[in-house]
Amino acid sequence: MADEKSCESCGSDCGSAGGREKEKFNKDDKARDRDGNVVEYNLAGAVDRREYARSLGRIHHKVVVMSCKGGVGKSTVAVNLALSLAMAGRKVGLLDVDLHGPSVPKMLNMEGTIMKSAGNIIMAADYENLLKVVSLGFMLGHKDDAVIWRGPSKISVLQQFLRDVEWGTLDYLVIDAPPGTGDEPLTICQLIPDIDGAVIVTTPQEVALADVRKSVTFCRKINLPIIGVVENMSNPSCPHCGKEVEMFGCGGGEKMAADMGVPFLGRVPMDPAVLRSGDLGKPFVYDDPGSEAYIAFSRIMRPVLKLKDTKEKPDLEGYRDPVGGGEV
Repeated sequence: MADEKSCESCGSDCGSAGGREKEKFNKDDKARDRDGNVVEYNLAGAVDRREYARSLGRIHHKVVVMSCKGGVGKSTVAVNLALSLAMAGRKVGLLDVDLHGPSVPKMLNMEGTIMKSAGNIIMAADYENLLKVVSLGFMLGHKDDAVIWRGPSKISVLQQFLRDVEWGTLDYLVIDAPPGTGDEPLTICQLIPDIDGAVIVTTPQEVALADVRKSVTFCRKINLPIIGVVENMSNPSCPHCGKEVEMFGCGGGEKMAADMGVPFLGRVPMDPAVLRSGDLGKPFVYDDPGSEAYIAFSRIMRPVLKLKDTKEKPDLEGYRDPVGGGEV
C-alpha cells in the first residue's frame, strides 16, 4: 500500500514534503521547474535590450575597471584611462557606478555639477570638452549624503544609467565599478551584451592579491574577457638616483597575472603627485604630462586602443532618437 503522502496512481512521493524539496533543490544546486528542466535566471533577459539600443548602440567599446579589493585605486585608473584615451583623440565617456562611494566628481573637480535632462533622457555632464561623465554623485543633495539602498534600488538606477543617458557617438565608455563581485558589476556586465572586457586593478601586496584573484574568477564565470591587470601603487623610483624605493612592493600584480594566465598591462608607481591630483581634481595624465605615472598610463592604454570592432552591433533600424527626434 502506498504511503498516504504518495501519489495513489504511481506511488511516487511528489506530494510529500520530501518530494517538494527535491523539486526545489537537487544535487547540482540548479533551479528547476516542476518538469525538472533547468531554469536560467539572466538579468539582461528580463529587459528588452532594444531599450538600451539608443544609449549604447553608438558606443564602439565598453570597458569596465574593477577589483574585488577596495582601496587599490580603481577610480584613479578609470579616470586617467578615460582621459588618456580622450587625449589620444578618441571620443570617451566615463560612467561611475560606485553608488555608495562615487569618487569621480571629486577627482575631476566636478562636485556640485548638476546633470540636465530632457524628459526621461539624462544628459551626461561635460569635462573640459574631453569627457562625457555620469555619476550618482551629481545627483546627491550634499556631497556627504549616504546612499542607503538595497539591491533592487541599485539595479534600478544602473538600468536607468544604461538606458536613459544620452551619450551620443563614442569610441569608448569606461565604467568605474565599485569593489567586489556584487550587484553593481554583475548588473553592468549582464546588461551590456557587447562589453569588451575588464581592466582589473590591484596593488602589489598579497593581502590585496588574495582578493583580486577573485576578480579574475568572476570574469571567467560570467564569460567577461579580461583585457589585463594593472598593478597600482608599485614601488617608485628615487628622483635623485633613479633606484627603486621599497614601499608597498613591486611585481605582485604581474606574477598574479602570469599565474592566472591573463595579460599584464603595467605598473603605476606610488607617486605623491598622483595622490595630490585626486584630491585637487586635476588628473595627473592631464595635469602632469611627462611624469613616471603618465608614461605608465601611456603603456597601459595601448591594448585598449587596439580593441577591434568585431562585435555584432544592435539593430537600430527604425529606432527613433527621443532627443533629436530622428532615427538613430
